[in-house]
Amino acid sequence: MTTHADPSEDVSAELLDVFKALANPVRLQLLRWLREPERHFPVEEAIADPAEVGVCVSHIQAKIGLAQSTVSAYMAALERAGLVRSTRVGKWTHYKRDEDRIAWFVAALGRSL
Repeated sequence: MTTHADPSEDVSAELLDVFKALANPVRLQLLRWLREPERHFPVEEAIADPAEVGVCVSHIQAKIGLAQSTVSAYMAALERAGLVRSTRVGKWTHYKRDEDRIAWFVAALGRSL
């Protein structure tokens, strides 16, 4: 007999992943900045449209003032949680918020509490 996991447990696990990603104040700040990339990052220096493709990791690094490896690890944690998506443009990685996933998180949190 096959047993299926309780769907609410799956949602709880996903919510916990998001909470873990947001528990770090730097990652939370990065997500806030990416909400309005044209306001927080040098659009004139961008090689791709920040609204369409996202913000280059080098611009994120310059703004936050941390090592590239640290910024990449933070962005990878946000991406694993589904809060951002990455796109390669040449040799550069760009990050953009995943607004659909963020909306799902807010709705799931409202249903869960």
